[in-house]
Amino acid sequence: MGTELIAAVATGPVPGAIGVVRLSGPGAAECAGAVFAPADGRPLKAHPPKILVYGTLRDRGGRTIDRALGTWSEEGRSYTGEETAELQCHGSPMVLTLALEALFAQGARQAGPGEFTRRAFLNGRLDLAQAEAVMDLIDAQTPQAVRQAAGQLSGALSGRVEEIYSGLVDVMAHFHAVLDYPDEDIDPFTADTIRVALEEAHTRLRALLATYDRGRLLSQGLRCAIVGRPNAGKSSLLNALVGYDRAIVTDVPGTTRDTVEEKCVLGGVLLRLMDTAGLRESADPVERLGVERSHRAMEGAELILVVLDMSRPATEEDVTLIRRAVELAPTIIVENKCDLPRVLKWTGELDIAPAVPVSAKTGAGLEDLAALVAAGVPRGTGEAAGSLLSNARQAEAAGRAETALAAALEGLALGVTPDALLTDVEGALAALGELTGRTVREDVTDRIFTRFCVGK
Repeated sequence: MGTELIAAVATGPVPGAIGVVRLSGPGAAECAGAVFAPADGRPLKAHPPKILVYGTLRDRGGRTIDRALGTWSEEGRSYTGEETAELQCHGSPMVLTLALEALFAQGARQAGPGEFTRRAFLNGRLDLAQAEAVMDLIDAQTPQAVRQAAGQLSGALSGRVEEIYSGLVDVMAHFHAVLDYPDEDIDPFTADTIRVALEEAHTRLRALLATYDRGRLLSQGLRCAIVGRPNAGKSSLLNALVGYDRAIVTDVPGTTRDTVEEKCVLGGVLLRLMDTAGLRESADPVERLGVERSHRAMEGAELILVVLDMSRPATEEDVTLIRRAVELAPTIIVENKCDLPRVLKWTGELDIAPAVPVSAKTGAGLEDLAALVAAGVPRGTGEAAGSLLSNARQAEAAGRAETALAAALEGLALGVTPDALLTDVEGALAALGELTGRTVREDVTDRIFTRFCVGK
C-alpha cells in the first residue's frame, strides 16, 4: 500500500462540462472532506462509500469555487486498492487548479504519471497486462482497438497466460513431489508425461505469439507510406484521408521535402500515414535528402500507397516505383485525379497490385480505397477480444518462454535428465511471469508507466 496521499486532475487540461480530481492513499476521504462540504452538513466520510454526495467545493482559503459532487471508497475496495476519494465539478481548468491547491495544502502531493494505475498494480488490483490495457484503452482509435483493450483489461490475455503458466507449474510440482516423497503413492514422473505437458504448453505459446501482429496493428496502427512522383497528389490524398489540410499542397513540383506523418482510420484500420517527397532525380540537395527519406519510409512500411496522376502519361519511373513497392510491402495503386480526363493507361504488365480510381480533390473513390485496405489486413483467427499480445514487451517475453520450452522439448528428445529439462521450464515460467508482472523487474515497470498521463 502507498504511504503517501496523492492527488491529481484526472480530466483534460481544456475547459469542459465536467472536471474530476482524484485522491488515493491514507486519509483520502478526510482530505477531500476538508475542501468539500456536503450540503447536508455531514462530513464526506460519514456518507456511505461509493455514493455521490452534493455539496460545495472550496479553495485553500475556504472560499466557494463551485458546486460539486464528492465520493469516497474504502481501502481494499477501490481502483488502487487504497482509500480513495473523487471530486467532480465543472470542467474549468482554474476551478480544478484551485481545488488541487487546496488538497495540497491539506497534505496531499501531486501524483506522478500513471501513479494511480501503478498503485493498482502494486496492490494486486490489476496485473501488468491489465495495467497496460488501461493506456491502450485511452489511446484506442478504432472499435476493434477498444474491444481488444477492454478485453485485456478484463483479464482475457492474463487468463490465457495463466492457463499455460499453471500447466507448467503442475509439471514442476509433479517432479518435486516424486523426488521429495518417494514412498508416497504418486504417479511416476516419466518422459511421456512431461512430453505431453510441454507440447501442449508449447502449442499454446506458439498460438499466443501468432496473435502479436494483429494485436500490434490494433493498438499501434499500420505503417503506411504514401509514395509517387512529384505532383501526383500524395499530399492531397493525405489531407483527404485525415480530413484537414495537414500537408502543404501546391502546383509546384517538389513542395514536400520531408516526411509528414499523421494518423487516420480507413476501412476500420488505424493507419500511421507517411506522406513522402516526390520520387525523382534532383540536383537540389534538400530535395535529394527528402527523396532518400521517402525510400526509407517505403522500406519500413507495412502498406504502401503508390499514387499515380492518371491525367499524365506513364513513365518508366512509375513502373519502377510500383515494382519496388510490391517487393517491399503489400501495395495499393491509387489512380488519382480520376475527376480529370484519363491519359495514363496500362498494358497489363503491372497487374501485380490492386488499383483503385480516386480523386483526392473531390473524395471520389475513397470508400473503395478503404475497402481495399480493410480486405488486406488480417482479421485474426477467432481469438477472444483482449486475448492478443499487443506490444513488443509482451511479445518478447512470450518469445523467450517459447524458446525455453522448445529447448526443453529438444532436450527431452535427446534423453536429457528431467532435472536438467526443468531448468528450461523454470526459464519459461519466469518469462511468462513477466507478462502479468509476477516476476517483472522494477525498471521494466518504470518504463511501462511512463506512457501514462497524470491522473490515470
